[in-house]
Amino acid sequence: MTCENIKNVTIIGGTRGLGKWIAQQLSKEGLNVTITSRNKTSGEKIAKKINTGYSNDNIEAIENADLIIFSVPIENMVETIKDVAPYAPEKSLLMDITSVKKEPTEALIKYAPENTEILPCHPMFGPRVPSIEGQVVILTPIENRSKKSFENIKKFLENKNTHIVISTPEEHDKIMSVVQGITHFSYISIASTIKKLDISVKKSREFASPIYSLMLDMISRIVSQNPYLYYSIQKSNNETAISRKTLIEESIRLCNLIENGEEELFVENMSNSAKHLDEFEEALGRSDKAINVLTNDLNVLKKSIGEEIGVEHQYSKKIHVGTVENVTADTVTLINDNNQKTTLKISNINKLSDEELFNWKKNNTKLCEFDVSVMFPKRCNKNILLNMFKNIKPVINVELIDVYTGEQIHEDNMSLTFHYSTFNKHEKNYVENYLKGIGGIIR
Repeated sequence: MTCENIKNVTIIGGTRGLGKWIAQQLSKEGLNVTITSRNKTSGEKIAKKINTGYSNDNIEAIENADLIIFSVPIENMVETIKDVAPYAPEKSLLMDITSVKKEPTEALIKYAPENTEILPCHPMFGPRVPSIEGQVVILTPIENRSKKSFENIKKFLENKNTHIVISTPEEHDKIMSVVQGITHFSYISIASTIKKLDISVKKSREFASPIYSLMLDMISRIVSQNPYLYYSIQKSNNETAISRKTLIEESIRLCNLIENGEEELFVENMSNSAKHLDEFEEALGRSDKAINVLTNDLNVLKKSIGEEIGVEHQYSKKIHVGTVENVTADTVTLINDNNQKTTLKISNINKLSDEELFNWKKNNTKLCEFDVSVMFPKRCNKNILLNMFKNIKPVINVELIDVYTGEQIHEDNMSLTFHYSTFNKHEKNYVENYLKGIGGIIR
């Protein structure tokens, strides 16, 4: 089986989160996608919205599937594989996308028919990303069970410019105990500590260095998401328990070094840890870029005071257009054509490019329509004049609707009538002055 042969895809549990995201993306690829869930009402509604099929019967849903993707909570993954995998069609490919690999892989090997292939997978991103391009996907191919599918899926992902990591289930779980396990645990612990100390986060940001602001943003990103999922990540990977215990032991040891005045031992420990990380230049470069992003948006907006801009709210996706009235360290205030003010958090918006703003206004605002008749010498090329008119800055659309050479016009001249549109009625004067500036005579 090749990726070209995959036509029917079933995603077990594809009504939310990453499963829903994958269903939507594969549907856009032209594949026949079916998602499943227990709740028929919400499942059918979601399927209609993302242009997929729906079934509340997992066994029935995989009957003709070329590719079966398991996307259920970690704690339900093994049991779901046990219930569904034995019914997989001959030569089909079974994949799971959970963040733990050892136990789901063992379940796939045990319960999937021998005439099927299995390829455990871990996409290292969430459903908020716009595309798979540049994202990390971990594949853990199993000997004698991923012969054809591994190369085909790998090629498919490479064509999408995905960063692919090849691992074993055992190596995956050990490394993920650090990449996800103690990282999440540390962030959640810091958030809990800030709450315990009764520190105002808003107030602390007034004192903040860029590093603290970045860290706080990452902490907030983690703790604002599904706590049940993050509990499952901590609980389901046995390697995470070891890493978590080691983190706590090291924290206590370092704390004791400080309290006991062991400066040299603390310095030695920190220096040895830095040598082990061994990415000084790369780390500085990446962190400098992240810090620059924080200040760059603010500087761009400050330079735009008094100018019209457009911004998109990154969560609601709503577009706000207006003249920049005021910019603070955290917010920007826009005034629209109706003199209404909107204040937005800079961290929640993305500034539109000039082209994006132009296209949005063209499609979402009422244009001002005008006709203008201009006399030019007959020797002038009408097409060149029309193209010149199109390039006048305020002009949105323009067409030449009439050419007149009658009695009222000097025999060496011609009168061209243009129909054009602008965003603002006051721009009519700019357009007419431009036409006069290139030698035209307004009739």
